[in-house]
Amino acid sequence: MSAAETNRPVPTAHRAGLLGCRSCGRVWPLSETHCHRCGAKLVPPDRRSLQAVWAWWFAGLITYIPANLFPMMSTRSLGGLAGNTESTILEGVVQLVQHGSYDIAAIVFVASIIVPIAKFVSIAWLALAAGRPATVDQAHRRLHVYEIVEFIGRWSMIDVFVVAVTSALVQLGFVASIHPGPAAVSFALSVAFTMLSAQSFDPRLIWRGLPLRSRTDNEGTG
Repeated sequence: MSAAETNRPVPTAHRAGLLGCRSCGRVWPLSETHCHRCGAKLVPPDRRSLQAVWAWWFAGLITYIPANLFPMMSTRSLGGLAGNTESTILEGVVQLVQHGSYDIAAIVFVASIIVPIAKFVSIAWLALAAGRPATVDQAHRRLHVYEIVEFIGRWSMIDVFVVAVTSALVQLGFVASIHPGPAAVSFALSVAFTMLSAQSFDPRLIWRGLPLRSRTDNEGTG
């Protein structure tokens, strides 16, 4: 890479005097106040918007705790002869494994345990790193993490869906019935709060930490 290319400013919309629309992605001059494509209001990126990210994040974390402590599903049988059981998320996974449903157990475990924890960690990392100094490669890595969090957010309700479908199917009158437990509401709220936290994050802040020159990206390469 030549010295001229090395010293070339890292191009960003902000340094080009442009403002990106968060709804459709179209860029406009800083003088514009509304996007002419989708009609959304144009707001410049501001680290103060991270307050909403953290507020939803903490709300999701608070509701996620009872979602794992309280029963997710309760089973009632005729006169309690077969036993009335209540199971948390982890207990439900164990029961599925004991019944040989390994694939379903794996799906519920990943969707209800691994994915929510990964989302909490990823959103917190993005909020802490937003606007911080970064190379172009680091900025792209942060953007990829943000896109993954946005993509998997829609699949986080699978455990609630399993409980809802099972409750609707297994209703044998006075013989047996299955009902959602109190953890189902907490888990649904936790998923909703983390989705709002991710949506509140402004990905444009990722590019605000880029250096003025691209030389930083090539340190040590000779």
